[in-house]
Amino acid sequence: MTLKFFYHYFRCYSPVAFQKKNNPKYICKYVPALQRIPDKYIYELWKVPKDAQKKFGCVIGVDYPKPIVDHAKVSKANMIRMTAAYDAHKAMAEKDKADAKKGTTKSSGKDISAKQPVKKRQKRQPTLK
Repeated sequence: MTLKFFYHYFRCYSPVAFQKKNNPKYICKYVPALQRIPDKYIYELWKVPKDAQKKFGCVIGVDYPKPIVDHAKVSKANMIRMTAAYDAHKAMAEKDKADAKKGTTKSSGKDISAKQPVKKRQKRQPTLK
């Protein structure tokens, strides 16, 4: 089966860059702990120096949760995985196309012209305990 929606172009959005383009104070409406944080740090609290965190009353790990992942590292790993998945999909699609020309089944390489006998399943014997 080929996926028609699987394009060679994919994105990994940054949770920081996207929000910086919008109103930085919007989040303060819903997260009161961020109201005293300067706009340049509002979406990257881990970059605020420790003494400034105390001054603003928002200490990472105490008043606000620590980041779950380092986005820069995780997004690079994700792009590598997506590239590998795309390459694998492309290779499988090319193999399926070649198999179709030869008359074999998709991705299995088995010749569909020869019928194979169907094996019957054996019933399990009940075990005594």
